Amino acid sequence: MTEIILISGGRKSGKSKFAENLAIKYEISTYIALSEKRPNDLDWQDRIKLHKARRPKHWETVETDELNNVLANKKKGLLIDSIGGFVIKGLSMKINEWEEYKNSLMNNLKNYEKNIIIVGEQVGWGLVSEYKVGNLFIDRLGELLKELTKIANQNWITINGKALRLDDIFIDI
Repeated sequence: MTEIILISGGRKSGKSKFAENLAIKYEISTYIALSEKRPNDLDWQDRIKLHKARRPKHWETVETDELNNVLANKKKGLLIDSIGGFVIKGLSMKINEWEEYKNSLMNNLKNYEKNIIIVGEQVGWGLVSEYKVGNLFIDRLGELLKELTKIANQNWITINGKALRLDDIFIDI
């Protein structure tokens, strides 16, 4: 049986490292780096270097911001890091376009025939953004994470370098 595993957490919480360890366990060796290209952002480039150095050399890395295309064309187990890149791609969309885009993702994930590990950022626990686009990102990511949680076989959260399985301690609301 194929599984969808969702791992969420705050920045620097350990979510990517935990996901990489699970990927080894599930024999997943295709890493989807879900982000737009940011060649002039040196901090971002440093983060990418750290992630790459930690991954096994034999893993295939796909750098893209087109997740639905990857799901349509790949036939291997996937580690998707991170789903916020999907939300960023949809920020300029009107609500009906966003819903269609998101529903397409959900259908592609449900119909995928191999294991998928999805890393997602937990946002919205702190300050309210003074920018409209920041609040839109927080709202859309929160909605997407709730929907992913419903279809995931395993739901994890990472906090301070520790992982906690949400399915074992929470009830659905």
